[in-house]
Amino acid sequence: MILNGAAAIENHKTEINELNVFPVPDGDTGTNMSLTMSAAASALRESKPGLKISKAADIAASALLRGARGNSGVILSLLFRGFARHLKDCEAADAPMFAAAITAGVESAYRAVMKPAEGTILTVSRLAAAAAVTEAERSEDIESVLERAIAAGREALADTVNINPVLKKAGVVDAGGKGYLFILDGMLRALRGEVVEAAGGETAEKADFAGFGAEDITFTYCTEFIVSRSSSKTPPQLRAFLEKLGDSIVVVDDDEIIKVHVHTDDPGAVLTEALTYGPLLTVKIENMREQHSAKILEETETQQSGQNEAALDPVPVEKDLGVVAICAGDGMASVFRDLGVDHIILGGQTMNPSAEDILAKVNLTPAETVFILPNNKNIIMAAEQCKALTSRRIIVIPSKSMPQGVSAMLAFDPTGTAEDNEQAMTEAISRVHTALITSAARDSTFDGHEITQGDYLALLDDNLLATAKDTLSLVDAIGKALAAFSPEFLTIFTGEGADSATSEDVLRRLSAMIPDAEVSMVSGGQPVYSYMISAE
Repeated sequence: MILNGAAAIENHKTEINELNVFPVPDGDTGTNMSLTMSAAASALRESKPGLKISKAADIAASALLRGARGNSGVILSLLFRGFARHLKDCEAADAPMFAAAITAGVESAYRAVMKPAEGTILTVSRLAAAAAVTEAERSEDIESVLERAIAAGREALADTVNINPVLKKAGVVDAGGKGYLFILDGMLRALRGEVVEAAGGETAEKADFAGFGAEDITFTYCTEFIVSRSSSKTPPQLRAFLEKLGDSIVVVDDDEIIKVHVHTDDPGAVLTEALTYGPLLTVKIENMREQHSAKILEETETQQSGQNEAALDPVPVEKDLGVVAICAGDGMASVFRDLGVDHIILGGQTMNPSAEDILAKVNLTPAETVFILPNNKNIIMAAEQCKALTSRRIIVIPSKSMPQGVSAMLAFDPTGTAEDNEQAMTEAISRVHTALITSAARDSTFDGHEITQGDYLALLDDNLLATAKDTLSLVDAIGKALAAFSPEFLTIFTGEGADSATSEDVLRRLSAMIPDAEVSMVSGGQPVYSYMISAE
């Protein structure tokens, strides 16, 4: 059922992504839910066949917890965690128990979310569970119970646009709720004996490289991995690099990942280069001469990537405080390193790291207390998940943007106490307003704005501020809005594609509009947003 559910959400992830409220590339809900489910599917494929339902549910729930990406992925993991706990020690489940387990999952999610919002995946899952319980009272058929749950969920989904004011402005239903129903539908099809085929003709079973030709063994190590794309570097560049180190090279990619197979004598060099394209999702290395798995990851930077199939044990404590930050862009990474961040995770709007990704960096930080700067509202919940997965003390500073994270680091005192730093860093981010300039990825209507693909958009503290056909018109709107806060400091972070002439114009205009502020410009190199403007 899990494998079918994972394939179903994979097939529909683009459709779910299109339900993003703003028509900009962000931590896409469909992609996050698909990657989260794929973690559970992979764990189940690697387990022994014939598991009783409680063990299978427990394996899936554990993998979902570690693989959860974005808010939607975290909530999905919570739904399955409650489901698994209710089925503890059960060898099988009848209809009432199955319905009760779905309900337990919903209760688990509501308890864990600090401020549960209706008109979301929570509403859809709650009403679906209620319908399942009602159906189970009159029918012993689990298939019938799941059918009724999906039907009720669809009714609830259609109503989310009326319940959630943000969705109403955008005229769309909740993306997470719709993704959840696709997963349930895949599970229902499993009960009917159907196998869901993933996009591209793949079935719910994991594709592997077993079909590659058995050439003479020239190179020792068969190396396979999947990279989540988070840089501007291209697959042909990676292929060209690999051709210098091995043979039997296969490089397959889409918008989200690059999948690679190569025979080489130096997997360490291969994986180190792969990390420059983005975080590693999976890694498999086999010694083709010895026919057993090689313990090579310890010799490479891969163990430090935070993307291994299992997170590292915590390193010995050497200091009181440490910091892990999530950011995108070489310039932004340099800023955070210069401010004293121990470890950087490349991620953000276009690729949300999983809880396990973050956990690995936390465990690599030799500090008794580790602060996490998510720097994105869609990563905060995944960061919070790490608290239950490590012996380290974790404090999540709920920074929603990279400029907020920078301000938090400026307030960080490595010689102070954890409590004093938490207070200072939290207060620092509360004083920051962040304006963003990007371009629309598709046509859309939001809150009275008719948006055409390619239009420039200005966002202020996650709210749509203005649209225009050129960047400088948006700068005027941003300057007027930021001036109302009477900021003392204004920092312009230039992103990918920001040309120097326009950047100088942006600097001049904002300096003129807010003359009392100290205005500076930093090369951030961040993707998606050509300009991030911080006011505090």
